[in-house]
Formats: sequence, structure tokens, C-alpha cells
Amino acid sequence: MTVDNGAHPPLRIAGRDVARSLTASIDDLASAVAARLADEMPIYRALPPREIEAIAFRCIELFTTLLAERRPARDSELAEPRNTAARRAEEGVPLEAVLHAYHIGVEMATASLSGGARPEDIDDVLVVNAMVLDFLRRLSIAVSSAYFDERQIMESQKNSGRRSLMSALVAGEDLDAVVTRTGLRLAPKYLVLSLAIGENDDERRLGVNGTVAARRKLRRLQGELDRITGESALTVIDSSGGLALVPCPSSAPDWEQLRAVVDRLERVLGAQLHAAGAVAPPAGVPAAVEQTTDVLALVTRSSRAPGLYRLVDVLLDYQLSRPSAAQRELAALLGPLGGKPELMQTLEAYIASGLNRRATAASLAVHANTVDYRMRRVLELTGLNPTDPADLPYIGAALVALRSVG
Repeated sequence: MTVDNGAHPPLRIAGRDVARSLTASIDDLASAVAARLADEMPIYRALPPREIEAIAFRCIELFTTLLAERRPARDSELAEPRNTAARRAEEGVPLEAVLHAYHIGVEMATASLSGGARPEDIDDVLVVNAMVLDFLRRLSIAVSSAYFDERQIMESQKNSGRRSLMSALVAGEDLDAVVTRTGLRLAPKYLVLSLAIGENDDERRLGVNGTVAARRKLRRLQGELDRITGESALTVIDSSGGLALVPCPSSAPDWEQLRAVVDRLERVLGAQLHAAGAVAPPAGVPAAVEQTTDVLALVTRSSRAPGLYRLVDVLLDYQLSRPSAAQRELAALLGPLGGKPELMQTLEAYIASGLNRRATAASLAVHANTVDYRMRRVLELTGLNPTDPADLPYIGAALVALRSVG
């Protein structure tokens, strides 16, 4: 599209100079655009009508100038639509509503020009239509870009505040100062979740960008965590796991329901998910984080099934894993099995299977007689008999202690 340098006569439709005709009706058009927007989109009823009319007026005025000069809009001429879009983003007006408003304005302006068009006007009608499409394209790009830039700034500021709040909660710092600075509010309680996440099929698949797959997994995880109570969860999570603080009401959570949520999360992520949970008031978050971190370590080291665990689910293991004078002595009971991984692996599988030799053999892909032989070797080396109920508490305690001391 070229700038008019005097070589082009004015664009005319139905005998009217389109630029002059639009200039003459610009006040009425701007008012009609504002009224139509308020009628079609409730969100515009909450905005000042005069402001909407003024924006419509300046948009139509710019288009009139472009028609008169037969040229595309310059970037500098789209500064006001960009600024307006940024304000709408700050006010929470959806982008589709912003773009809809500009399309309505240009549509109504174009309709006012096309009435009574005659066959001999075809060339000028085609020029006007091309200019309309070019103007809308440039306008949409400018508005969308400014809108998303503002939303990105807002999201960055919001995320910065959320990170500050989470850091203060986990570290046990002064929460009043953070709340005052960020404008965020504290929940009565927080569901503290320590998470361990396995890889999903997308991350393992050849030819798939691992970073993209991991980000997709994290977006799904964040969305599901936000749905637990309808409040945005505070998170520090990567593709392998991390920590989440889910705002909760003051009432006690339904743990069975939360277990179902974790099971659903695992299906959504397409990856194994171990979670350790506890509920605490803001001041109790640091202790809850420490506890759930320890519980998660216990359940992952002992190869327990994926799912949600609480302290009550691992009371004995948790207590035995606490540092004490007896811990290393318990671990030493299985010291003779060091350097014999097949015996240790078989012993752990045997205990996990509930002393079922056939199930143990199936899990290790060996013959049941091999399991019997290895259990006899455990007895010979340690003096502890895995088939004797009297020795089982010592073996179980020794396994927990051995995992804890590494």
C-alpha cells in the first residue's frame, strides 16, 4: 500500500468522499460503538461510557486519516491503542473483549461507508476493504502485544510476591512484613505436600523435547494443585518433584479425598507420584515441611507404592529412622550382607511381599528355591532368620536403620 502523494484521487463510494463522509459522522459513530459494546458485552457496562466513546472516536479518526492519505498505520500512531490495551489488562478485561471492541468499531465505520455502493465503485470498494484488513491486522498485533506485555509484568510481580510468601512460610520468617509488602493474604492453614515425580512417557520418548515435556507436566501439576481448594498453590517444583503449600480453610481436610486427588494427579501427569502430606497453620509450616520431607524420603527409599502418605502411615519407620545411639547398631545387624546385593535385594523383596516366597520369586524373576537358598544364606551370615517371627522385628528395624544411615 502506498502513501498518497497527490497521484490518487479521493476514495469515493456512492458518490461520497469516504474520508470526508466518515469525518462528518464520527461523533455519532463513536457513540453508537460505545452503546453497542455495552449492550453486547457486560464487562463494558462497568467501564466509563465517555472513556469508551473517546477511544472509539480516536480509533475511527485514525482510520479516517489513513483513508484520506491512502496509507497503512504507522507504529507511532498505534501508541494509544497499545496503552489502552495495557490498561484493560491491568483491569482484568479479557483480551477477546478488547479485540472485539476494536473490530466492532472498524466494522461499524466500514458499514457506514459501504451503504449505497454502486457497480462503478468496485475499485474504490476493494481499496477500502484492503485498507480495513490491513488496519485491523496492525491494530490487533499492537493491542495483543501490549496486552500480553502488561499481563507478563503483572504475573511476574505476582509470582515474585508468591515466592516471597512461600520463602517466608518455609523459613519461619516475619510473615506480617511479607503480607504487607506483597498484598497477599495468609490462609488459616496450609496443606504441605512434599512430592517425588517420576518421568512420564513424553519425557522418555525419543525425538521429544524433554524441556517442553517437563514444562507440560508441571503446568498440569500446578493446575491440579490449584483445584484442590480453589486457591492458587505456592510451589517450588521441577519435573522430578518439590514442595507445594496449598491454602486450606480452618477445618480439617478429608484425607481420603486428598488420596483420591493424588491418585488423579498421577493419572494426569502420566508418571509415578509419591506425596507426603501434613496440615499446619502458617507458623507451623517449617516443622511440617521438615516432617513431610522425611516421610517422603522414607517411602521412596523403601520402594512403597505411589500415593499420599502421612506420618501416621509410617510411624514405626519414622521413629526408627531418627538418629539415636541404637540406629547404627541396628544397621550393623545386616552389615554381613554388604557386598552381596542379591541377598539384600531378596531380603527386602521377601519382607515387602509379606514373607511370600512365591511372590518374592516372581518379583525378582527367580525360582522359589532360589529365594529359600538366599534366606538361608541371610541366616548364616547375620544370625537373623527371615522366616522366624521372633527375628522379623529386628530385620525390619535393621532395614529402616540401614536406609537411614545410607
